[in-house]
Amino acid sequence: MKIIIVGLGLIGGSIAKALKQNTSHQVLGMDTNQDALLDACSCGAIDGKADTADLRTADMVYLCVYPEAALAFAQEHGPVLKEGCLLTDTCGVKEELCAGMAELTGGNYIFVAGHPMAGKERSGFGASDPSIFVGASYILVDTGAPAWAVEQVEGLAGAMGFGRIVRTTPARHDQMIAFTSQLPHALACAYVASPRCEEHQGFSAGSYRDVSRVAAINEVLWSRLFLDNRRALVEELDELNRNLKRIRDAVSQGEEEQLRELLRKAADTKRRVG
Repeated sequence: MKIIIVGLGLIGGSIAKALKQNTSHQVLGMDTNQDALLDACSCGAIDGKADTADLRTADMVYLCVYPEAALAFAQEHGPVLKEGCLLTDTCGVKEELCAGMAELTGGNYIFVAGHPMAGKERSGFGASDPSIFVGASYILVDTGAPAWAVEQVEGLAGAMGFGRIVRTTPARHDQMIAFTSQLPHALACAYVASPRCEEHQGFSAGSYRDVSRVAAINEVLWSRLFLDNRRALVEELDELNRNLKRIRDAVSQGEEEQLRELLRKAADTKRRVG
């Protein structure tokens, strides 16, 4: 196939490298950052730069950009994609994106919504690494695409090293991602906002490292993801605040038995679900 990667950042660059390493498909790249394109060509992550003529003959296009940019690309370039071209994305929010894609007209492509559950604290093509996909989950979100198209995206995910395919709806995706991804990032940012963070050297070990790790955040990307998923994320933030308040109140009031019960339930849950 001729596959075009739109956006050669961390995820797009890693997908390009994984496809080149593990498949025989032709992989081309598009990016507004000419340095990223040059680096990708130089290291062999892509076979070359894609232009409008390549879009007309592409078999598959990965949109590895922000949700708004994915919609804008589909609106502008969707009409030139050939009939049956697979258009898929890697965005971290799905309800607004899938609704927006459904409203677009004028294209004969097939849209399959996807989300590779992998990443790093660093961003950009220089951080791209296909090993981040090995054993990770790849989420496929129901958009009404035909089974063969979904299976093709699933097959490429397997070729790239993903170990689990999860199928879900846009609403379920966004609710779960609010809990498993967005909430931990918000928690880490709130945690390092403490004035004690400036003084942690010599007093910190694994606990500090584990909780604070994802605070090294791409603020442009994550602000957009938070706001695009605000309803689900606010629900999770409210739940976290309620649980923190239970612990805070038990500590403040010296309620040792109540505190032990809260901690025991948390430990039991973690041991049970991992």
